[in-house]
Order: sequence, then structure tokens, then C-alpha cells
Amino acid sequence: MSKREDEGCGRRRRTEVGQKSEDCVNPDSAVIAAFKVFQQELDTKHDKYERLVKSSRDITIESKRTIFLLHRVTSVPDVEEILNEADVKLDSVRQKIGQIAEELRGEDLHQFHRAITPGIQEYVEAVSFHHFIRHRTLISLEEINARLVFMRENKAVDEVTCPGPCVLTFQITPTDYLLGVADLTGELMRMCISSVGNGDMDTPFLLSGFLREIHDGFSFIGNTGPYEVSKKLHTLRQSLGKVEDACYTLRVRGSEIPKHMLADVFSSRAAHLDPDDAMP
Repeated sequence: MSKREDEGCGRRRRTEVGQKSEDCVNPDSAVIAAFKVFQQELDTKHDKYERLVKSSRDITIESKRTIFLLHRVTSVPDVEEILNEADVKLDSVRQKIGQIAEELRGEDLHQFHRAITPGIQEYVEAVSFHHFIRHRTLISLEEINARLVFMRENKAVDEVTCPGPCVLTFQITPTDYLLGVADLTGELMRMCISSVGNGDMDTPFLLSGFLREIHDGFSFIGNTGPYEVSKKLHTLRQSLGKVEDACYTLRVRGSEIPKHMLADVFSSRAAHLDPDDAMP
């Protein structure tokens, strides 16, 4: 018998053995029934995970649009109109977070945290940027969570559960809050450059002091906090350095450089520092 014929016989024998083993499987076996239940649970979990990822992407997109809108406050006369428009956008973002809260009803948040954390961090960045423009202070985690309370209709699942309105809450984790605040520093740096370009010489010094306080707070955490927080500390220092560089230029060389050229000077200096942002 040739080698090719021997391999063909081997395949046929394995196929026959596989068919016999399938014929021997009892569909009413308790083991098969248990694994079917496991299959349904995993499919349900994976479907929910994908829905949460999609909701997180929608939250990220709407939050970025809100941040872009808020950057216009440095170039418009009516700041309150921009803030009111941003309030409407943030309300729509909260409704999407309410959908996440409804998906996570009765579930362990930590099992799905990776699916929603990018959108939640972007929302924290947007709402803290909005709060700073209006109040010139940093919004607290308690204030953010206080707005994430939703009224939903309670569906009657069994005879015990009665239909009617119920209260759903979503609690942002301290890690997501810190990561969102760390991203806020980049938006404040851009706001500083835009303010100087529009002739506002006071905002950079206000932002410099505010960023120093945030930097000091993150420095207290150091390496004791989550890895993601310590990783973003370098970016925070870069933003603070650019704002302090702008303040230095205003204080020391402000009388030498015409106001309409200050924004170009800062932009070129920031571009010169950008390669450092790629450091780990």
C-alpha cells in the first residue's frame, strides 16, 4: 500500500470514529444541557458587551463635539449662549449613560468596565471643562455622579416585581474620574493659547495656577495609584509646561512682541515641544 493510500485510509477511519462518537452523544444528557445553558449565558454577555462598546463610542463622539463647542468661548462675545448649548449636548450624553445604566442593571460593573471606560472618561473631560469655564473650579466626583440619576419604567419580570417607575444610578469610578481630569489639562492648554490669540492676557495666568493645583494633586498619588493615572502624569506635565512657557513669554517679552503675533509665537513653541509628548 502506498503512503497516499495509507493516509486516505487513516482519514476514513477518523471520520468513522467521529461519526460514531456523535451518534453516541445523548441529547438529553445533563452535561449537554448544562453546556447549552453556558452557551446562552456567554452569548448574552458578549452581545451586551458589544452594545456597551457602541454606546461608549456614541458618548465619546458627543463629548468631543461638546468640547469643540466649548473652545469657542474664547472668540465669542456671548459666553453664556455657548454654555447653554453645551448643557443641551451634555444632557443628551447623560441619556446615553442612562442607557448604559439600564444595560448594567443587576450586572457586575467590573465585568463590562473596559467596554465603557473610554466614553466615561471623555464625558468627565467634557463636563469638567464646562464646569471650569462657568465656575473656574474643578468639579468633584460627587457632583458628577449626582447628575447621573435616571427614571426608568420597571418591567414586570415575574409576579413579585411590579411595573412602575424606578430609579437607576450610574457611579463613575474614581479611576475614570482621574483619567478624565488628566485629559482636561490638554484642553485647558489649548484654551490658554486661544485666549492669547484673542487678546486675553489674564486667562493664561489663571490657567497656570489651576493646572499647578491639579499637578500637585496627581503628584501626591504618584505610583501608588492605578497604572493609567501615573502614565498620564507625563502628559499633564507637558501641558503645564506649555502654559507656564506662555505665561513667561507674556510677563517677560509681552511688551516686545505685538499682541497679534503672540498666538503665533506660542503655537510655534508648542509645536517645538510636541516631540516630547511621544515619550512614554
